[in-house]
Amino acid sequence: MPDNSALQKIGLPVPPERDDASLPSKASEASSGPFGNAFSSLRENPLFTGGLAIAAMGAAAQLLRKSSTRALQLARRQMLVTVEIPSSDPSYEWFLHFLANHQRQGAALEAIPGYSLSALLSRFRPAPRELAVETRTMKTPSGAAVADFVLVPGQGRHIINYNSTLLQIERMRDSKRMNPNGTPFETVEVTTLFSRRSVLTEMLRESQAMAMGLAEGKTTVYMSRGIEWQRFGAPQRKRPLSSVILAQGVKERVVNDLHDFMSAADWYRDRGIPYRRGYLLYGPPGTGKTSFVKAIAGELDYNICLINLSERGLTDDRLNHLLSNMPERSIALLEDVDAAFANRTQTAEDGYRGANVTFSGLLNAIDGAASGEDRIIMLTTNHADRLDEALLRPGRVDMKVEIGYATKEVVDGMWERFYGPDNFPESTEGLKKRFLEILEKGQLFNEDRGVSTAELQGMFLFFKSDPQGVVQQAENLVGARG
Repeated sequence: MPDNSALQKIGLPVPPERDDASLPSKASEASSGPFGNAFSSLRENPLFTGGLAIAAMGAAAQLLRKSSTRALQLARRQMLVTVEIPSSDPSYEWFLHFLANHQRQGAALEAIPGYSLSALLSRFRPAPRELAVETRTMKTPSGAAVADFVLVPGQGRHIINYNSTLLQIERMRDSKRMNPNGTPFETVEVTTLFSRRSVLTEMLRESQAMAMGLAEGKTTVYMSRGIEWQRFGAPQRKRPLSSVILAQGVKERVVNDLHDFMSAADWYRDRGIPYRRGYLLYGPPGTGKTSFVKAIAGELDYNICLINLSERGLTDDRLNHLLSNMPERSIALLEDVDAAFANRTQTAEDGYRGANVTFSGLLNAIDGAASGEDRIIMLTTNHADRLDEALLRPGRVDMKVEIGYATKEVVDGMWERFYGPDNFPESTEGLKKRFLEILEKGQLFNEDRGVSTAELQGMFLFFKSDPQGVVQQAENLVGARG
């Protein structure tokens, strides 16, 4: 500051003294600015401070929720184990049968008087709230069909008790995803404690054994649906080979050839020959071609995959896919191939208009470059002369088997099967001789106007307890034939 005494000596005015304390400081200037005033107002506002506290609590809760979720997921991965069963896998059907049987057993135990343990446990076990119906058809010893049903867990989560272990079963359906056969895609997830994971293997093995037990001693028939094979009805009892009466040597020739083929897989592969075999069974309608195929399947313990070449929507690619992806140990049966394809030398007006599979598509599916191996194909036809020679060449049809009208020895064998000593204590030899004479006199053993085994079997079934009646019926048959 300037010296006031010096200013007075030279006669200059002396400025008044300034009090620094009275001047506003920079801090006070800042605090009295617009931002400072706003902050002070918000800090003193109870709504702002309360909202800020709530937001902080929400953020903390969200962080805690995420942390707890991750902790639960980690604990679930460490303590639980889950197996997924998609509906596209064969075990899916096994598992549904297992669930149905499990529900039946549980209901049966709870119905037993005095079975208090099951009743007690059922009180503490959550009962399914979403159910589905599982129906099963059985045959009684008398041959009558009886239907039974049981309610099984449907869509959603359920708890069952298996081998003293609680299992969580969750059935899920994906409405946006479809199976190849057009049904909604489903998944079953089974969850249990990691320490009890062996129960899952036991459960799946029991499901498999149960499914295999239902098919044991039976022949399963599959039909195509979309691009996959589905079981057609319940498995059928195996048909004995002895129940099919054919001309002498026919059955033995085919069965021996099949056994030789099945035992020569390495021989085929070592020589680079496709390991497949084709048979053509031809003859008039009702002579037992399809029955013979069923008997062969029973003899070999094989199943049957039935393909209808006239099925609407069946294309060349789909046929090739089906033949290349048949269930194991199955015979592909293509019936009445003459009805699906006409000889290529015929005019278009004579052809079959309903076929969706081309002739070249069938040939490529049987032995084309993309066709599968390790399979047996059997074709049946009523008119072998209508088939194209390209279909009948070796490699596609390796053996042609004629199954014609009933011969004298065939009729003799059928008579013995129905009216032989095993079924009738009294001898029927005289009636059999008379029956054969009537058919022979009526020229029904001729190739051009014979009688089919299906027609004979119908007569025998109608008079199964009356051999005299079937002889009279033979006379009526000859009279009707003229």
